[in-house]
Amino acid sequence: MKYILILLFIPFLSNAQIKEEHLDLMPWPQNIDLKEGNFALSKSFKVNITGNPNPRIFIGATNFLRRLDGRTGLFLEQAFITKNNEVPDAELQINCVRNGKVGLNEDESYQLEIQSNKIMINATTDLGALHALETLLQMLQNTSISFYFPTAIITDSPRFTWRGLMIDAARHFQPVDVIKRNLDAMASMKMNVFHWHLADDQGWRIEIKKYPKLTELASDGYFYTQEEIKSIVKYAGQRGILVIPEIDVPGHASALLSAFPEIGSKVSNEVTYTVGRRSGIYTPTLDPTNPKTYQLLSEIFDEVCPLFPGNYFHIGGDENQGKEWDANPKIQEFKKKNGLASNHELQTYFTMKLIPMLKKHNKELMGWEEIMTKNMSKEAIIHSWKGLNESVSPGGSLIAAAKNGYKTVLSNGYYIDLMLGIQSHYLNDPIPKNTILTAQEKARILGGEATMWSELVTPLNIDSRIWPRTAAVAERLWSNENVTDLNSLHKRLKTISFRLEELGIMHLRNKEVILRNICNNQDSKALRDFSNVCEPLKVYKRNGGGKKYFMFSPLTLFADACTADAFDAYDFDIAVNNYLENKNIENQTLVTNFFRKWIAMDADLISLSANAPLIQPLLPLSKNLKDISERLLLVIENKKIVNPDVLNGLLEQFNSRSPADVEVAVLASLKKLSQE
Repeated sequence: MKYILILLFIPFLSNAQIKEEHLDLMPWPQNIDLKEGNFALSKSFKVNITGNPNPRIFIGATNFLRRLDGRTGLFLEQAFITKNNEVPDAELQINCVRNGKVGLNEDESYQLEIQSNKIMINATTDLGALHALETLLQMLQNTSISFYFPTAIITDSPRFTWRGLMIDAARHFQPVDVIKRNLDAMASMKMNVFHWHLADDQGWRIEIKKYPKLTELASDGYFYTQEEIKSIVKYAGQRGILVIPEIDVPGHASALLSAFPEIGSKVSNEVTYTVGRRSGIYTPTLDPTNPKTYQLLSEIFDEVCPLFPGNYFHIGGDENQGKEWDANPKIQEFKKKNGLASNHELQTYFTMKLIPMLKKHNKELMGWEEIMTKNMSKEAIIHSWKGLNESVSPGGSLIAAAKNGYKTVLSNGYYIDLMLGIQSHYLNDPIPKNTILTAQEKARILGGEATMWSELVTPLNIDSRIWPRTAAVAERLWSNENVTDLNSLHKRLKTISFRLEELGIMHLRNKEVILRNICNNQDSKALRDFSNVCEPLKVYKRNGGGKKYFMFSPLTLFADACTADAFDAYDFDIAVNNYLENKNIENQTLVTNFFRKWIAMDADLISLSANAPLIQPLLPLSKNLKDISERLLLVIENKKIVNPDVLNGLLEQFNSRSPADVEVAVLASLKKLSQE
């Protein structure tokens, strides 16, 4: 009898109506119309492509099949898709009107229609079709025994044309496999610009064949060959992603000047420069009055530009303090002779000299917001990055650039290396509500870019600093401005986060690698529990002034395993809010279960520390969490009165800097309970 009941129950499950809130789509599409019914998957499921697409759609559709097969274990019969109209009767029909051009302002829209017996993707370009395939993968649902797609019509297109990620490979070199897996993740989130920071004070990372000493003297042996560059650009192009190189000048030039000191601005008979070993702002700056400076840069650009087929080249231009210029009489005389009133005007003179060098290769110049002056060419793209941390209004330069006639891109608020929580990025809109701009000015705001500076990241932990928060940035740049529900975001991200693993992203698995190292390969559960309530120090506090961590220091400590959004902190805060609103036994239990876990965790950490020295710095923080948990348990369960001074003293201890370089992310929630 029980088997009959199970069989009767299966159709009910498979026909259950999926609602929008059950979907884990990201970025959220512009329009979703869910229908009754579903499309049942079987091993005979096949894909057919028609129209006039770029061949990248064949790679994308094949990758779609392999990922779908990996999720379902159906052993799909179709192997590789290599040409148009191979399987005319396939269940999934993809039609692309024309070849899409990788770059800005291309048509990336699509319509995805899932019917009970077929699925249709219609897109103007293959780029839109690639986005549709990502959405279709995210639509996948399952019962206890089968997989299906709910029937629906989805019409979608991006809000902004520039949806980027910058990876700094200069401070800590990021190997080819790191770049490629992050390109795959970007494509899955419908991002389309990869900004590659290739030169800075701490390293020169690109082979220049005419000047091999650049990599011999300034890379420590870690750089990309030109063949590797071509390989990555091709890989990105197959995923619809534009690659933009950055060579930062005239400041951030220690590595370049270590090979060519003769174009530096220092005043000395025997000038030497060294590659930077710390983070922070360095003073070495190119000499804008020396013709050799422009000759060298022109020859470098002549090699670099052809490697990148896109129309944009980022020259940095940020954080030049002008100290060497001020101390150099020859440069001061040049300023006076040419009527340049300030170092800012001198830098504009320098930047304007680069424009024809790049124009020769059909490249538009882009730079950080410092390049924007009254005399700067309106052809330049302004990259807005400063905010409150730099004592300016957040995103103010973006609005100023748009009003002054410049195309502009926002990174202020998307600095993911600051280790701020996901909410701060997600609610940071390139065009904030109530911003007064004309339609023409709004059109100049191209979009935004998540920014991953690499002072405190290596290939081991970089993925955990980029993902999953960058998925939220991707949604802000793609989806409607009214898509801002934080509860929905957190719910969907839990699925998106683990789905990123199928693309090779290491943010979850490498955390375990670090934890195993810390606990000396003992049971890491207690350490994992503690990492789920701790976050690394934020806004550069961990390495203030670049004094604690060098570019060769290991990043294998507890802070490197912790992430910006502690896994349990959000759930604990919800539990606390629910309890404070309704102190029933169910809500009480949800809160007190956390306390019991943390009390047991502290005892386990003490035990582990007997054979794991790297746990020792964590114990004072863990003990403090255990102590306050015990007291709050007495208050909540036994209705005991605890001396408020004791509670406040324990809470205050959390504000002291921990030698573990982390902060307890549940502090605000603990304060709510303590004030009851």
